[in-house]
Amino acid sequence: MSSQPPPQVPRPGPIRATLIPGDGIGPEVTEACVRVLDAAGVSIAWERVEAGGEVVAKYGTPVPEPALQSIRRLGLALKGPITTPVGEGFRSANVTLRQTLDLYASIRPVKSIPGLPSRFENVDLIVVRENTEGLYSGLEHRVAPGVVTSLKVVTERACQRISKSAFQLAERLGRRRVTAVHKANIMKLTDGLFLECARKVARDHPEVAYDEIIIDNCAMQLVRDPSRFDVLLLENLYGDILSDLCAGLVGGLGVVPGSNVGDDCAVFEAVHGSAPDLAGKRLANPTAVILSAVELLRHVGETTSAARIEAAIHACLADPASRTGDLGGPLGLDAFTDAVIARLA
Repeated sequence: MSSQPPPQVPRPGPIRATLIPGDGIGPEVTEACVRVLDAAGVSIAWERVEAGGEVVAKYGTPVPEPALQSIRRLGLALKGPITTPVGEGFRSANVTLRQTLDLYASIRPVKSIPGLPSRFENVDLIVVRENTEGLYSGLEHRVAPGVVTSLKVVTERACQRISKSAFQLAERLGRRRVTAVHKANIMKLTDGLFLECARKVARDHPEVAYDEIIIDNCAMQLVRDPSRFDVLLLENLYGDILSDLCAGLVGGLGVVPGSNVGDDCAVFEAVHGSAPDLAGKRLANPTAVILSAVELLRHVGETTSAARIEAAIHACLADPASRTGDLGGPLGLDAFTDAVIARLA
C-alpha cells in the first residue's frame, strides 16, 4: 500500500492491542494470525475480549461494554468476522463499533497479488468510505402497514473529515488522484453536500488531482478498467458496496484487508463473513485477517515486520500448491499458516 514507507522506529515495549476473535471461523483465523505475528517476531500484548452474535445471550448485546472499554483504553484492535442477522435480530456489531467509537474512516486497499489469478492485473486502488452516517444511521420507521422509511443522514462535519482523510492518505502514500463517488444527480441535497465538502478539501490539496463520478458509472468503469482509479472517496452505503466489488477484482474478500480508523482508535478487521458452516473444520483462509494485521503494523510504524509478513502471504498465494481451498489450492487453515511462517524472510 505504501510507496515509500517511513523508517521503522524501535518501540520501547510490545504493541498493546485488543483482540476480538469474532464468530464462526473468527477464532480460528485470528489465532492463525497471532501465530504468524509471533513467528515474525512481532511483540504484541493482546487483550482478548468477547463480541459478536455468539455473546448476545450472555450480555444482551453483540458489543459488550468491556470490549468497548478495552478498545478505547488501548486505541488499537484486531477483529475477526462477526455474524450479523439479515432482516431481524440484533443490530450489526460492526456498525455499532464504528459509530460508538467514531471510527469514521473505513480504508480498504485493493491490490493485485502477483501470481494469484483474478479478473484484472495491476489493480492498485484504495477505497475510503465514510463510516458513521448516511443510510447506516439506522433511523428506520414503519409509518403504516406495508410502508417503511429510512433516513439518510449527511452532515458537513462527517463529509469534511472523510474528505480530509482521503486527501491526506493520498499525499502520504504518493497517490495521484482522489475520485468522489456520488449520486448527486438524484440525491441533490445529501450527496450534494458530500460533493461540496469534497471540493472544498480538494482546493486545499492542489498537488492531488480531484474528480467526480456517479456511482453507477463508477461500478461499470471499475469492471471495465479499474486501473483508471487511484483513491475512491465514498459515503457509507456506496463505499460498502463498491469496496466488495473492488475486492472481487483481485480475488475476493478473502484476500483484502480492512481498517476502521478514528481520531482516537483504530480497528483492523477481516471484511468477509463469519462462515459458520466452516467453523471448526480448519478449512478457512486466514489471509484477510493476516493482511489486516499487516495494516495494523503499518499504522503503528512497524513497517519492516509488515513488509515481511505481506511478502510471505504473497509468496504463498503465488504458488498453487500453497493456497487454501477457496482459492483452488489443497491446503487447510493450519497447513497454510505453516506455509506462511515458512516463507517469512
